[in-house]
Order: sequence, then structure tokens, then C-alpha cells
Amino acid sequence: MLVKVYGSAVFGVEATTITVEVNVVSGIGYHLVGLPDNAIKESSFRIAAALQNNSYKFPGKKITINMAPADLRKEGSAYDLTLALGILAASNQIKAVDIGDFLIMGELSLDGSLQPIRGALPIAIKAKEEGYKGFILPIQNVKEAAIVSGLEVYGVSNILEVINYFDKGIPLERTVIDTRLEFYNNLEHLEHDFADVKGQESIKRCMEIAAAGGHNIILIGPPGAGKTMLAKRLPSILPPMTLHEALETTKIHSVVGKINNHVGLMSQRPFRSPHHTISDVALVGGGAYPQPGEISLSHNGVLFLDELPEFKRGVLEVMRQPLEDREVTISRAKFTVTYPSSFMLVASMNPSPSGFFNDPGSPMSSSPGEMQRYLSKISGPLLDRIDIHIEVTPVPFEKLSEERNGEKSVDIRKRVTKARQLQTERFKENDKVHYNAQMNVKQISEHCKLEDSSKELLKIAMERLNLSARAYDRILKVSRTIADLSESEHIQGSHISEAIQYRSLDREGWLG
Repeated sequence: MLVKVYGSAVFGVEATTITVEVNVVSGIGYHLVGLPDNAIKESSFRIAAALQNNSYKFPGKKITINMAPADLRKEGSAYDLTLALGILAASNQIKAVDIGDFLIMGELSLDGSLQPIRGALPIAIKAKEEGYKGFILPIQNVKEAAIVSGLEVYGVSNILEVINYFDKGIPLERTVIDTRLEFYNNLEHLEHDFADVKGQESIKRCMEIAAAGGHNIILIGPPGAGKTMLAKRLPSILPPMTLHEALETTKIHSVVGKINNHVGLMSQRPFRSPHHTISDVALVGGGAYPQPGEISLSHNGVLFLDELPEFKRGVLEVMRQPLEDREVTISRAKFTVTYPSSFMLVASMNPSPSGFFNDPGSPMSSSPGEMQRYLSKISGPLLDRIDIHIEVTPVPFEKLSEERNGEKSVDIRKRVTKARQLQTERFKENDKVHYNAQMNVKQISEHCKLEDSSKELLKIAMERLNLSARAYDRILKVSRTIADLSESEHIQGSHISEAIQYRSLDREGWLG
């Protein structure tokens, strides 16, 4: 008897439906075809044990299973439940008249219990698109899949529940989530707050500008100055995610299996902080069967690179193109995958190997040669892609011991959100640009018009600091954001002069 059961494979952040055709006839043999990987080939042992431990048997007949489309590589253990139900139905051990109306996925343990799978959200989106009645999957992933409205989602903990549903009509418990309610309820749950930061008012101002315009930022300062503490609080002042951004972000995290069991939709912007020993593949994504890297996992959020010069130069260089294009394309011989990577880059570094160059209170123990070697690990083109460079100085004792708390993240976020709304209105005609940091040359010339006095000020700064054309664009973008925070329609001289201050590494005595 031939039975068709439906599963799904995830490529990039999109799912493709897989038809599992199971044919059981008299004879001996087990043939699994359609480019399965080793994890799928081994599934027969897990399925046999799971069926035996739940009073069913693995048929001693000739079983042929085809996973179509046959030229598409299938990987992972998530097809165990799909194959098991196909075998039971094809061997007439269970009645399964409407099994073709459902998309079924899950990894089996030997006792028949189900383990979580990856990519539940993109699979659920595809199931709805293709008109399936429902999606049966492990209970650990059910909240993630239930985000998709218009699709019946059933979370199960054991294969027996699915067998009883198809064979005996015992209903499964459907999971329904009010996505909007859950999303908006969790929006204000901030883990870190700027009120915890003592002093550092100028750096907080910098962070506010970076958040308002989506600008990349680098913090330069000695150990213990508060660079990491400030960076961790940046997501708390970014505008709340829209429902569309939350779905997009959840989809990427779902593909790599990094969704919390208790959370369906991610409502907080991601903050990723990889270690400096990371490889270029782990950072941008890739592998024999491409997976999203850290830059895609920080999509719509913040990627924090602590101690930037400690990262391998080659690793940093591969970030240059994704920083500009806001997406990363991974090409293989048989297919190409594109992952979104619209993130804010926040980097921190010590000013020298000893950590204390430019710190008035500490001796400068690094030689000029050591300094040059240390800073040369960061290329000029990468630094040009970072809009704001700011020096962080240690907080004096008087500030540290103050009882008074700083301004709360919620209050800063209100100003940031207001500035972003101005930018949304400004770029409403353009689908690819949403905030100032994304402006191209044409848009800069249109929205960053300067008065003569401001032009003269910028000209002097360009000549004295020997700035590149890209740095010139960065200054204009940052000054546009400062003007938006001031609710000023035009860029003033004060906005330009403040933006010039945020190019620390272009000044004499740093790089060069």
C-alpha cells in the first residue's frame, strides 16, 4: 500500500514542503531514497524502537520510502515522526484517511516521546501558504508555530497521541495564541536600563544618537570604563520592534533552534556578543549546509564586538559587505541562500595593547610600534562604515558614589522613537530605507542640505582631519539624526560640529 505524508525542509529562512511516499509490499528490505543525510538514514532504528515500546511493530516487509523532491538534500532528525506515521499507515496498522491534510514533523526518542525541531515558524508559514489544515509538531515548539494565524497547530509530546488521533479519533489539543496581545504585553520588559549607569552623560548622548539614526558606533576606552555596560543597554533605547520585524527575527532564530520554549514571538531586539575567537563562517553564516551566522541572528537588533582588534582581521573584513547591503548571500555549487542582516554594529576596544593610551591618569606603556600593530588590525574601510567613534573615559569616584540615578531607558526611548517616526515619514516612498544610517548618496544630498557657514565648518574639519569621502557622508548622516532629535527641519552648524566630534579615530594621534 502507498501512503503520502507531508513534512518540510528549511533552506535559508524559507521552508520547502517534502512529500514522504511510503510503499509497503511483501518481501524484505528497507530502502530510503531522496538524498537523505545520515541522521535520516538512522531514523529506522529510532522508529522501530519507538513503535515497539508503544505496542506497534515495524513491519517485516519490503519498505520503500521516497522523499520528494528527490534532488533536494534532506537533513536532520525532524522527519522521524513523518516516516513513522507513513510506515504505520502503509502497513495498515492504523487508519489515516486525512493524514494528507496535515504537515507532520518531530524527532523520536526510543520511548516514543518527541524532541524539539528547528525551523518550526518558517514551516508553519509554508503550511498555511500551501493550504494545509494543520501542523502537528513537538509540544516544545508549539508556541513558535502557533504565531501563524489561520493554521491549526497541535503540540504533542508522544507518538501515541498522534496515532490515537488518526486511528481512534481522539482529539489533540489545539494551541491558539493571540499574537498581537502576547507581543505588545512583552514589549516593555527591559532587562537592562540606562538608569544603572553612573556618569558618562556624553556617551549616553552618543548612544541616543546612534539608536535614533541606526548608526554603527565604536567605543574606545581603558578597561573598566563601562564600554560593555553601555553597549548592553543599547537595545533598551532602540524603538520597540514592529510586529513584522518580530516575525522576521523569530524566523531566523527558529531556523537555528534558539527560541525559548515559553516564548512564541520574540518581542525584544536581539543582542549578540560573539567571542573574539569566532570564525568568519560563524560570524556571517555558512557551512556545507548553510546556517545563519551571528550577523543574521542580530538582525533588527545589536551585534556587539568586544575588544575589536582581538578579532582576526579576515573575520572583520567579511562584515564589510553585509554592513552596506543589510543582507548576506552564501553561495554553494547547487544553491544560493540569502539571510537578512540589518543590524546595528557596536564595537569596543582598548586604545592600546596596555589599554591606557590617551588616559590622563595612567602611564602610557605601549610603544608607537606596538600601538600601530594593534590598531592596524582594524582596516580603514571597516572604520569608515562605523558612523560614530567616541572615547570613553573612566568614571570618577564622585560620580560612582552618587545616590542619584541616571535617566531611564524608557524616557530616552521616547525621544529615539520620535526621531525614528520623523525618518519613517521622510523615507515613506522608499521600501529599502527606513532610517538615516541607510541613506545613499542621492538621499544624503536631498535630505542633508547645509547652510554656507555649516559647509565652511565641515570643509575645515575635512581638511584638518584628512577625512575620506565616506567619512564625509557619515558626518552628514549623523548631523541629520542630531537635527531630528532636536526636531529641527534643517541641519544647523551646532549639529555639524557635534557630529564632527564623533569621529575620534580620524583625529591625529590615532590611526595613520
